[in-house]
Amino acid sequence: MDRALTDHWTLGAVRIPNRVVLAPLAGIGNWFVRLQAKRYGAGLVVSEMVSSFAVHYRNERTCRELLRIHPDEHPVSVQLFGHDPEVMASAAESVAAAGADLIDLNMGCPVPKVCKTGAGAALLEDPSRAVALARAAAKGSGLPVTVKLRTGLRPGDDSGVEVARALAHDGGVAGLSIHPRHASQRHKGKPDYELARNLVEELSVPVLISGGLQTADKARAAFEQTGAAGVLLARGSLGNPWLFEQLLGHRDAEPDRGEILAELDWVIACAREHLGDERATRYLRKFYPWYVERLALSPAVGKALQAAVQTAPSLGAARSLFHDMPAPAITAA
Repeated sequence: MDRALTDHWTLGAVRIPNRVVLAPLAGIGNWFVRLQAKRYGAGLVVSEMVSSFAVHYRNERTCRELLRIHPDEHPVSVQLFGHDPEVMASAAESVAAAGADLIDLNMGCPVPKVCKTGAGAALLEDPSRAVALARAAAKGSGLPVTVKLRTGLRPGDDSGVEVARALAHDGGVAGLSIHPRHASQRHKGKPDYELARNLVEELSVPVLISGGLQTADKARAAFEQTGAAGVLLARGSLGNPWLFEQLLGHRDAEPDRGEILAELDWVIACAREHLGDERATRYLRKFYPWYVERLALSPAVGKALQAAVQTAPSLGAARSLFHDMPAPAITAA
């Protein structure tokens, strides 16, 4: 079937205006990161992964910060992780009450502290539990449920494919997102897009593709090669929301210095509002390198700016370091 990234589609009963999606970004995908992607055209945005246990037990910071949804970011999906179906049902109910349009379940995170609890990629070895969790999330929330997973745990392991089949056939999921690398690869190595294409052709639910989509050209190529229902932009979109516009055909050029600094100002303002000055000062230190890289500075100047912003004592000081950078130091991208 012919389809384009600009086409609308449905996931469950939720209408998605295009096929370019912000992927769940652990420790990053809060409301203003999602809203940023929306501002630049993302059809759907997914939250960072949230502990179902933290939501179930009403952890104050989790519920206040990670379940915060901005009115302009819909449709939005909240990603949960966990291993207990009853807890998942309870957490999903709270997520629905917070205003989410969909729920996504993480069954691909390779981080040991997640896997050792029986969550994340550990679920690739437990199809029956994976199905039970998906059913529980749907029952608890009344929302469409999707799952993001890997192809397996290690080289030669196709357990993720079997779990995907079980979820599509028995789990009642509205869709799946596949990162076609095994969990032990993390983000290294070539994604197996041919395997992803086979899943797209086999399964009766929409399958989205993730992994290795750092540029518009790579995302378009994976979309065409796999026949996926959509693409999930992850690390390639960090500090680069213009990637959404490029994929949707709304721009060709890279952002200029003024655009980059204006966008960073917006991020700083949102972080201040979200976390307060002191916490935001520390939190944004993981964001600054993306914007330094986007400025395409000379190696020496870029290194100096990176070092300076990492020790900036306040948001204002960090902002000044960026804005006081002399324009002649900027080289062509």
